[in-house]
Amino acid sequence: MTNYTPVIQLAIQAGRSRLVRVSNMEDTIGWGILATGMIARGFATNLRATPGARIAAVGSRSLEGAQAFADEYAEPGTIAHSSYAALVADPSVDVVYIASPHSMHLEHALLAFDAGKPVLCEKALTLNTAEAEEMVRVAGERGLFLMEAMWMACNPVILTMLADLRSGRFGTPRQVRADLGFIVDRPSTDRTLDPALGGGALLDMGVYPLTFAHLVLGEPVGLVAAAHLSEQGVDLNIAIAGRYAGGAVAALTSSMTSMSPRSASIATDLGRIDLPGDFHHPSHAVFKPADGTTAITITGAEPLYGTGLGNEAAEVMRCLRQGLLESPLVPHQQTLSLMRQMDTIRAQIGVRYAADDR
Repeated sequence: MTNYTPVIQLAIQAGRSRLVRVSNMEDTIGWGILATGMIARGFATNLRATPGARIAAVGSRSLEGAQAFADEYAEPGTIAHSSYAALVADPSVDVVYIASPHSMHLEHALLAFDAGKPVLCEKALTLNTAEAEEMVRVAGERGLFLMEAMWMACNPVILTMLADLRSGRFGTPRQVRADLGFIVDRPSTDRTLDPALGGGALLDMGVYPLTFAHLVLGEPVGLVAAAHLSEQGVDLNIAIAGRYAGGAVAALTSSMTSMSPRSASIATDLGRIDLPGDFHHPSHAVFKPADGTTAITITGAEPLYGTGLGNEAAEVMRCLRQGLLESPLVPHQQTLSLMRQMDTIRAQIGVRYAADDR
């Protein structure tokens, strides 16, 4: 196995920071998985297919839950913890992956930072911009790595496509269309439908089309949204129209009540790039020239680890080994911009969370 140079990590002890070496990063990086829901299961499965990674520990609200998760999704020797505090304190954990509901992300990230641990936190990073800014601020003060788990931005096909667009190979983007929707047939108490837990299509699904447009077109000049809300006040279906620099526009949709196309396209002055279903983790994309010449298939320059969740883990580990505090693929500025965009959209459609009043 590759012998990587140990990473210098900033740890916090007695209110003062000091540089310490994380010795067990020489060969592999030990991940601590905080919470054991559906996304954590997918991440753990992908992590086992990612070079240089190992699942060191799992934390749940009960020992039984943590152990069951470890037995099914982790490798032998993974430690099960009955609390999140015990997980982040585990010396075998080099980086914490936070997979709890949106409403708990800030609390759990701060818990990890207090233990001197870098963090990969599920999207959306928090409920609102204020919470996201607080998370980024504390990570910076502690000198600890933080990244939003936007796996789409680490996908090899997306990275190749963006590089080709920026080189001018496929022309100048003028229009982006992106959609992500699933039928969410769950009780109203489910995390995805509960406003107390940050439920709604925007934070769970709409963040992907918004991020896709941001990656292609940059910061929006203006956003206008319309949505249908549930009786509990969360957005079930949402449509967003975006205006971007240079006259570019975007049409972005998400749904929790229908099996939508889940595709995306980028229209340029030279042709169109199509990303088929599940555009947020594509296996390929196709550029169709406007002049009718042969279509070009876009593939990734790097391997795909699992379904692509492993690629965001690989990016985190690359950054940790290089001593970076944020990823150039998912920089803090981009994450905060997306949070501001979602705050703007929620204000337009009338969705509020308790955190907005704090």
